Order: sequence, then structure tokens, then C-alpha cells
Amino acid sequence: MAVATGLTAWAIRPHPTQAPEPKTAPANWTKYQQVDALMQTALLQQRQMHDSKGAADTYGRLLKLDPHNKVAWYNLGVIAQQDGKTADARAAYEKALKIDPSFTSALFNEAILLKSSDADRAIGLLKRAIAADPKDATAYLHLGQILAEKDRDEEAGEAFRHAVAADPSLHSQVPERFWDSVNPSPTSSQAGSTR
Repeated sequence: MAVATGLTAWAIRPHPTQAPEPKTAPANWTKYQQVDALMQTALLQQRQMHDSKGAADTYGRLLKLDPHNKVAWYNLGVIAQQDGKTADARAAYEKALKIDPSFTSALFNEAILLKSSDADRAIGLLKRAIAADPKDATAYLHLGQILAEKDRDEEAGEAFRHAVAADPSLHSQVPERFWDSVNPSPTSSQAGSTR
């Protein structure tokens, strides 16, 4: 389900696989069971059957029962993003983010959508994703790429350092001009050593 964008192979984050925990009283348990069954069906349609239209229809039915289901809104956004329906994807991600403003996957995916059309908004979304998950190496990498494109090299270098520190395998995706800033500098004892 990865879509290549620019220097990285991660454009769309994986879907969360679990339905949210029930927050209703036991009297509404049947509704929760219906929501859970619809979620599992939609995930099956989306992932294993590659039936995005069927999955979207199932998420729509789920949202009639539970309009505040951030995972369903998020997955509708993923489907729309994969189908090239940018406006629909953004609308779905925004609905997920109204429910949970720190939903890192929705923040990340919306930022990827906006990377070339609204870099400042994308930067803000990635910073929110990083605030929610400070070890999110991929978010740091994309943040660095956008900052580098805006000639904000000092900030870009810092973002790339965080990305590589969290996931050293991302080093090859850092633009070459930032390689020196990403590599750890020798410690003072190493720098002064004559051995």
C-alpha cells in the first residue's frame, strides 16, 4: 500500500487495524458490535480484496452508526488519497482530526497531500504529528524535505538529524547536502585522540 513520493517510499500510512474501544453503556453494546463488524468487513475489503469502493461504502454505513469514528474517517481518506481524490481525502482526514487532533496518521497523510501545494500547512501538520509522536522518523524526514525545499537549511538539518537518529535506515533518503549535518560529529575525546 506504499506509494512513492519524492525521496521516500512512504506516502500513505498504514491503516489502524483495531476499532476504537467502546465508550457506550452496555445497553448500546449491539451498536458497538455492528460498528466493529462493519470495521472488520471494511478492512477486509480494503486490504485483502482490494475493493476500495466496497470498503468506502462499508465505512459510510459504519459512520451512520458512529459518526465520530476517527478510524473510519481516516480510512476513507486513505482510499480517496489512493484514488487521487485529494479534496475528498483532505475532508476525511480533517473529520478524523476534529475527533482526535493528535491522530498522527491523519496528520501525516494530510501533510503529504499538501506537501507541494501548501508547504506551510504541511509543515504545521508534520510538527503536530511529531509533537504527538516525537520518535516519528518518517515525519521528521518529510519535514526536513519540505524545509530544505524552502531553503530553511538549518531547520531542515535538524529535522534530518532527528529522522536518522530515530531510524538510521533513512540516512540514504536525506539529501546529500545534509549528510554532514546528519552524521554525528566526533566527540571531543575522539577529536583530540592521537591514537
